[in-house]
Amino acid sequence: MRIPEAEDLIARIRAYNPAVDAAQITKAYAYAREKHGDQLRASGEPYYGHPVNVALILIGLKLDPASIITALLHDTVEDTDATLEELTEKFGEEVAQLVDGVTKLGQLELISERTQQGENLQKFVLAITKDVRVLLVKLADRLHNMRTLNFISKKEKRERIARETADIYAPLARRIGIQKICADLEDLSFRHLNPPAWVSITRRLKTQRESTSAQVAQVSQTISERVMAAGIEARVFGREKRPFSIWRKLEKQAITFDELADVYAFRVIVDRPEDCYRVLGLIHSSWRCVPERFRDFISVPKPNHYQSLHTTVISKDNVRLELQIRTEEMDRIADEGVAAHWRYKQGGYAYDSAVGGDPLELLKPLLDILEFGGDPDDFLEHAKLEMFQDQVFAFTPKGRLISLPAGATALDFAYAVHTAIGDECVGVTINGRARPLRTALNNGDSVEIIRGGVQEPPHGWEGMVITGRARSAIRRHIREVERQEFEKLGFAFVERLLIRENLKGKVALKSAIKRLGLKNTVELYIQVGRGVLRTDKLMDALFPGRKDEGTDTMPQNELISDKTAHFYVRGKGLDPHMAVHLGRCCTPLPGDRILGVFEPGIGVNVHTIDCERLEKHEDDEDNLIDLIWTPQAGKTSASIGRILATVVHQPGALAEIADVVGRSMGNIMDVRSLTRTPGFFEMYFDVEVVDAKHLSHIVTAMRACNSIVEAKRARAGNVTEDLSNEHQ
Repeated sequence: MRIPEAEDLIARIRAYNPAVDAAQITKAYAYAREKHGDQLRASGEPYYGHPVNVALILIGLKLDPASIITALLHDTVEDTDATLEELTEKFGEEVAQLVDGVTKLGQLELISERTQQGENLQKFVLAITKDVRVLLVKLADRLHNMRTLNFISKKEKRERIARETADIYAPLARRIGIQKICADLEDLSFRHLNPPAWVSITRRLKTQRESTSAQVAQVSQTISERVMAAGIEARVFGREKRPFSIWRKLEKQAITFDELADVYAFRVIVDRPEDCYRVLGLIHSSWRCVPERFRDFISVPKPNHYQSLHTTVISKDNVRLELQIRTEEMDRIADEGVAAHWRYKQGGYAYDSAVGGDPLELLKPLLDILEFGGDPDDFLEHAKLEMFQDQVFAFTPKGRLISLPAGATALDFAYAVHTAIGDECVGVTINGRARPLRTALNNGDSVEIIRGGVQEPPHGWEGMVITGRARSAIRRHIREVERQEFEKLGFAFVERLLIRENLKGKVALKSAIKRLGLKNTVELYIQVGRGVLRTDKLMDALFPGRKDEGTDTMPQNELISDKTAHFYVRGKGLDPHMAVHLGRCCTPLPGDRILGVFEPGIGVNVHTIDCERLEKHEDDEDNLIDLIWTPQAGKTSASIGRILATVVHQPGALAEIADVVGRSMGNIMDVRSLTRTPGFFEMYFDVEVVDAKHLSHIVTAMRACNSIVEAKRARAGNVTEDLSNEHQ
């Protein structure tokens, strides 16, 4: 295949930018060809052909000259003896910075160990959000590499590159609206990741294309004639769905290819936005509309500025026809996204933010997730959540439009408005009615968030959201609350220890902090509260050269620090002044025999004496703490007990159970169905109770219900593994 010459590139650029500096393009072309010299690609072609083809892809998007020159030079610094200083001297600071950005992206191997993948995606997002053109060049680079991926001999390498493309590059292309590149990347990845499915679908498409081409042409002609008869200028054509798009739909809807109703869609392109609605009215008056399939993305554009009317109608032959109605400008934006807004402005050719908005705004949700911190694995998970979802649109009471992934909840909405609003959210009204925070939103919902001050995120909040932004914000909030709690616990213990040893606070701690290699007293308190810094190590730092006299443990019956002062240490054990967590596996209650397990960085997990989770700690006696409940336990606050019940599948069953629990002075906090048969449900109930005896009374009362076959207190051994691991 012939590699285009510099004159070919210049001619194509002049078609949309007559004022292009041809000398600079020629100079960059010659420089790339000279630097890459005799280098060859896996296909055997001269290497310089790759940057030329990348430049052609960007020319197809009508990008600015700096982007085209960057495409020609993007591999020179990484693969030749070229330097950034030399590029700056020859092509200017702007081009050199763009090449540097693309080079750094090329050095990130996104598919490796999962943690490394997350770390590199963080760097990737930071790099591309400095100048969106870095991402555009990289997407074009990846697209040409994918087009020639079959020349790579190793199957593992092909699959690694294809998976990286499907997971990272295609979603990023969709995020900034470049559907043309996104669809190509998805199809090329699909071809290498699932060859049998790709072959099957492409064969079916070819067969159907041969049998339906006349029908598609007839439908297009019919629509065109009706539109023209109404005096509306329009282009009408049929559009075949892409192989990956078909595969995704078959997988999502669990249907066969023959059941797929919209392999072909029809696009109507008109001159003006008002013509879109005229055509819509004409189509709906000619054929029956499928109501749930109508979407107006003109009045409510997608976040990537996509605009179009979508509708599905039933033709006279009872065939479903999917139509998209848009203007020429909307059609270009649908294919090219942010790249569609480069135009002449103030004597130059550049991105027109007045038309397209800030292109980096489309990547802001990823930056928000990065800002919340957390480990790289979290970022990777949340970023993928943010990039892969379809959209739903809801409104604040003042009419502000909030776009969210399909399936997003009211709590997702709160965090999308502002992180602080999410953190303080205590309730919500949707369309004027009070609704649970886990309610999934529909298009057009009006949502009002009720705020109640800063609080610790309630149990289960993370399971109530689906957006990466909300999940990362909740985890950040939880980390901050835990950090404050650990700091308080550590402070109380250190102060008590200093008083016991007759030491003066900060003076005594200053040298100890230095010996321990810590930054300040706050870090000291947190490490003590978490249990990372043990008492003996702290005593060694306070009294260098001391002899161990057993001062590293607290006396018998010393109170263990927790929010409700629930526990005493019985006998000598580990340092008890650290965070305490009740095990979700066995839900210990006042009155149960309990044992504490020290876990570094977490604190003490409290289990009932018969909890199966204790088996793995049988040989770890040094980390076990013998605990008893204080007299205040059960009086200062309520506890949560879990009941496992087999419930008859009959009307009114849950109402009867709720009534019995309520009359027994309990409060059902959560209900979940574990297994279901035609006649019975196996369910668990989380019930707010005073102590173990109170829970026992409720279980007995439930057993008397007509709708209960069996009821017992849930233990790790009689609840499914997934459930027993929940929030552990």
